[in-house]
Amino acid sequence: MKPVHVAVGVIHRDGQILLSLRHPDAHQGNLWEFPGGKVESGESVPEALARELEEELGILIGPCEAMLEVSHDYGDKTVLLDVWWIEGFAGQEQGREGQALAWSSAADLASYEFPAANLPIVEAVISRLNAED
Repeated sequence: MKPVHVAVGVIHRDGQILLSLRHPDAHQGNLWEFPGGKVESGESVPEALARELEEELGILIGPCEAMLEVSHDYGDKTVLLDVWWIEGFAGQEQGREGQALAWSSAADLASYEFPAANLPIVEAVISRLNAED
């Protein structure tokens, strides 16, 4: 089974990280995630990330840096999460697809329920934010 390649943005502002709630009918529905979406054929990961975040959140991202890659097999689907750290963006974030959004501190991230593939991202984000303090 070919993995689904997903561009994931860890959007950072003032010591907080933006989270998005997956739709109930989506794979891993009703769980929180770091926003992003599928990388389309011919797109680079930064291009896919910029496109997805504009479509889903209505924001234009600033510079981003590669953070980590996570492969995870859910049994019915395998994903490759290409995770990027985003320091800034233009526009006002909004759930353009009806999804709830939340800003979380490093201390509060552990209180959210994430898909299993996101857990290494949560750990990396907490480490990075704690190192910045």
